[in-house]
Amino acid sequence: MNFFETFRVALTALSTNRLRALLTTLGIMIGVAAVVTLMSLGDSLQGYITSQFASVGADILQVSAARGRNTASGTQPLTTTEAEGLLQSGAAPMISGVAWTYSLQGTVSAGDSSASLSIQGVTANYADVNNWQPETGRFINAEDITESSRVALLDQTTASDLFGTADPVGQTAFIRGQIFTIIGVMEERSITGLSQQMVLIPVSTAQSRLANVRVAGKGYRVSSIQIKVISTESEAINTLTDQVEAYFLRAHGISNPNAADFSVFSAATILDSLSSTLSLITVFLSVIAGISLLVGGIGVMNIMLVSVTERTREIGLRKAVGAQFASIMTQFLLESILLSLFGGLIGIVLATTLLTIAGLVVTQLTIAVSPSAAVLATGISTLIGILSGVYPARRAAVMNPIQALRFE
Repeated sequence: MNFFETFRVALTALSTNRLRALLTTLGIMIGVAAVVTLMSLGDSLQGYITSQFASVGADILQVSAARGRNTASGTQPLTTTEAEGLLQSGAAPMISGVAWTYSLQGTVSAGDSSASLSIQGVTANYADVNNWQPETGRFINAEDITESSRVALLDQTTASDLFGTADPVGQTAFIRGQIFTIIGVMEERSITGLSQQMVLIPVSTAQSRLANVRVAGKGYRVSSIQIKVISTESEAINTLTDQVEAYFLRAHGISNPNAADFSVFSAATILDSLSSTLSLITVFLSVIAGISLLVGGIGVMNIMLVSVTERTREIGLRKAVGAQFASIMTQFLLESILLSLFGGLIGIVLATTLLTIAGLVVTQLTIAVSPSAAVLATGISTLIGILSGVYPARRAAVMNPIQALRFE
C-alpha cells in the first residue's frame, strides 16, 4: 500500500468517528490557543513598550545630580561648563549631541486660568536631542539663549487649559510672576497614556531671571544633561555610559565610583530590562498553558490505543493478506498526527479570534497572531502526534495476525 492510499485509509478511519476525534483533540485545541494567544500578546506588548520608549528617547543618556549623596569632596552640582566639555573634550566620541535643562516648579497663569507646572529651562538644541518638535510656532533659538529672552512653549494640554485653544502663539502668560510670550506649542508626546505637562523656556532665562544659580568658575547649575548617542545597541550604550561616568568622576574629583554625586541612566537600558522580564513572563505563562498540550497528547494516545483494540480483527486481516510492518505503523501514526494537527489548526483559529477581539477592546495595542507562535504551535502539534502515536502504532504493527483474527 503506497503512502497516498495509507493517508486515505487514515482519513476514512478518523471520519468514521468524527465526534470522538473532535473531543480527542479538545485538549490540544485549548493548549495551542492558549500558547499562541499568550505569545502573541507578549510580542504586542513588547512592541508597544518599545515604541513608547522610542518616542521619549531610547537613544538618550540622562545625567542627573544624585540628591542627598555626600562625598569626601562634598556634593557638587552639574554645571553648564561640564555639559559643554562633554563634546569639546572628546571624552565620549559616540555622542552626537548634548542638551541640558534647569528645572523649576512654579505657577503659570493666563487670564483667569492658572496651573502649577514644571518649568523647564532648555537649550536651543533640546528639541533635536530629545526628538520633540513644536506642533505650531517655533522652538527656542540661540538668540533667545544669549539674550535670556522671556519666551515660552507649552504642551498641548496646558495650551488648551490656559488659553482655551491649541494655538496660543503670540499671546502672553505669567510665569512665576513675569510676563512671557508664547512662541510655540509642542507636539503631543506621552508614555503609557500620560501626557507630559510642562513649560519650556530658554535655559539662561531660568538660570538668571527666575533663579540665581551661578556656580563660581563653572557657569550655571543644571538639573540634568541629555546626551544623544549615535547607536542604541546595548554594547554601545554600556560603553558610552562608562565613558560619561569616567568624565564626570574626573570633573568632580571623585576617585571612588561608589561615591559618585551623579547618576547616568538610559531609557534603552530600562527597555532591555523590561523586554527581558516580559519575555520571561511570556515564556513562563506559555509553559503553564502548554501543560494542556501534554494532557491533549495523553488523550490522543489513549484514543489511539482504543482504536487499535477496536480494529484488532481489521489489523489481523490486513496482515494476513500481506500488509507490512511499515504500512500498519504508518497508518496509525498518520491518524495520530492528523488528530493533533487538526487540533492545532483549530487552536490557531481560536487564538486568532481571541486576539482580534482583544485588539478591538485594547485599541492602544496592535495585536495580531505572532508568526513564530503559529509555527511553534504547528510544530508542537505534529510532535505530539508523533509521540502519542508511536506506541499505539507499534502495538498494532507487531500483532500476530492469527491471534488478531481470533480476537472478539
